[in-house]
Amino acid sequence: MTAASDQKTKELLRRGFAALQQGKARDAAAFCREAIGADPQNPDAHFLVGLVALDMNDLKTAARAFASVTKLAPRHAAAWAHLARLFMRLGQPARAEKALEEAKRAGVHDAPVADLVGVVTSMLGDQKEARRWYEQACKAAPGSDEYAVNLATSCMFLGDNDEAKAVLGEVLKRNDRVAQAQWLYSSIEKAKNPARGEMLMARASGEGAQAAAFLAYAAGKEFEDCEAWEKAFEAFETGARAKRSTIDFDEAAEEKYFAALEQVFNDAWAASPRAGADDPSPIFVIGQPRTGTTLIERIITSHTDVESAGELQQFRLSVRRLAKDGGGDKPQAEQVASWSEIDPKLLGAEYLRVSAPMRGGAARFVDKLPGNYQYVPLILAALPKARIVHLTRDPMDSCFASFKQLFADAYFHSYDQGEMARHHARYRRLMAHWRRLFPGRFLDISYEETVADLEPNARRLIEFLGLDWQDRCLSFHEREGAVATASAVQVREKPHMRSVGRWRRYETQLAPMRRELEASGIT
Repeated sequence: MTAASDQKTKELLRRGFAALQQGKARDAAAFCREAIGADPQNPDAHFLVGLVALDMNDLKTAARAFASVTKLAPRHAAAWAHLARLFMRLGQPARAEKALEEAKRAGVHDAPVADLVGVVTSMLGDQKEARRWYEQACKAAPGSDEYAVNLATSCMFLGDNDEAKAVLGEVLKRNDRVAQAQWLYSSIEKAKNPARGEMLMARASGEGAQAAAFLAYAAGKEFEDCEAWEKAFEAFETGARAKRSTIDFDEAAEEKYFAALEQVFNDAWAASPRAGADDPSPIFVIGQPRTGTTLIERIITSHTDVESAGELQQFRLSVRRLAKDGGGDKPQAEQVASWSEIDPKLLGAEYLRVSAPMRGGAARFVDKLPGNYQYVPLILAALPKARIVHLTRDPMDSCFASFKQLFADAYFHSYDQGEMARHHARYRRLMAHWRRLFPGRFLDISYEETVADLEPNARRLIEFLGLDWQDRCLSFHEREGAVATASAVQVREKPHMRSVGRWRRYETQLAPMRRELEASGIT
C-alpha cells in the first residue's frame, strides 16, 4: 500500500468514527465500505464495521466484524471485549469466557475496554471482579458518568450501599441530569419529603423513554417513602409505560417456554434415576422478585455455618454451557429439550466450579436468585443434597411489588398490569407442577406468616436445611455488614407487617391486575 492510499484509508476511518459519534450510522457504514475496499486487511476498518453493526443492533454482523479484527490483530483487547459481550447477548457464555480471557491477555489499558470487561464479567455473575474493572475504568477516566454509574451499580449488587451513595453523589454533583444515577440514588436513600420526587417527575416529562423511566421510578420511590400514595402510583405507572415502550416482551414466547418446561420435565423424567454431584453446600432461595427473599436469606445466613453468595447467574449459565447446542439465540421453548439431556453430575460440578469465587469459606452458601425456580428439576438432579426454599406471597402484593420496580435487563413482563398478572399465573402453575413431581423436595415458606410470627417459621426453615438451631437466626436485623438488596434499609429492621397488603393502597388503580389474576383462577 502506498503512503497516499494509507493516508486516504486513515482519513476515511477518521470520518467514519466521527459520523458514528454524531449518530450517523449509515454515513459511518459508507465510510467503512470504502475503507475496507481500499485496505481489506485494516483491523480498524473491521472494528468500525463492528461498532456500526452494534449501533444498528445487527449482532451477528458485529460478531463477524470483531472476529475479523482479532484475526488481523490478535492482541486487540477492545475487539475481544466486544466479542465477549456479544457472545453473552447471543446466549453463548462459554465463548464469552474465552473471548474475555483473550481480552485480558491482550492487555486492558484504557477506560472503555476496562468498563466493557466489567460489564461482561458482571453478566457472567462475578460482581466482585466486575467491581475491580469498573474501578479501573473510573480511575482512568474520572469524569465519566457512565463508568461511575456502572461502579455504583456493582457496589449495590455487593451490598456496599455507602460506597454506591458516595460514587453517585459525585456523579450528581457534576451532572444532575444523569437519570440512572438519580434512580440509583433514590433506591438507597430514604426520602424525608416529597420535594425531590416532584423535581424528578417534572424532569421525566421532558425526557426520552429510557431516562423518563429512571426518573419516574425514582420519583415513585420518593413519594412512597413520604406516603404520598396517589402521586407514587402515578409515578410508577408513568415509569412502567415509558419502560414498556423500550422493550420487546413476547408473551406468546413465554407461554410456549413455560409449557415446554412442563412437557419436558414430566412424570417420566422425574421418575428416572440420576446421579448428581454429591455436595450439600448450596441453598437456593427462589420465587418471584421483591417478595421477601432477602428476609429469608438474612435469617439463613445469620447461622454461623452459612454465608450469602448473592443472586448468582451461575446455574442458568451452567445449563447454557452444557446444553448440546449451547442454547444460542433460539427461542427458550426450543432449548428446553436439550436441557433435559444434560449429565446432572457434570451440571452440578460446573455450577460448584463457577460459583466458587463468590464463596468465602463457610460450609454452606445461599444462592438467592429468584428466577432459579425455572430450573427446579435440574437443581434437584444436579445437586440432590442441596436445599431449595420457595418463598410465597399474596399474589397482588407480589405482582405490585414487581410492577413498581424498575429492573435492569430482566422481568420484562412486569411493566404492564395484565402481562404481570398473567406471568404470575404461569409461575404459580409451574411451581404447582414441580410440587407434584417432587413432593417434599423443596420448602414453601410464606412471607406473611414469617413476618407475623418469626420464630416458628425460622425454626422450620433452619430444620429443613438440616442445621442446628441458633438463636442468632432471630436477630438477623442486628447483623453488621453489607446487604446486597434494594431493601437494605428494611432488612436492618425487625420483621414488620408494613408491606403486607400494601397493594390495597392502590386498589382502584390496580383493578386491571386483579381482574387478570381472578380470570386465571387466582384470588
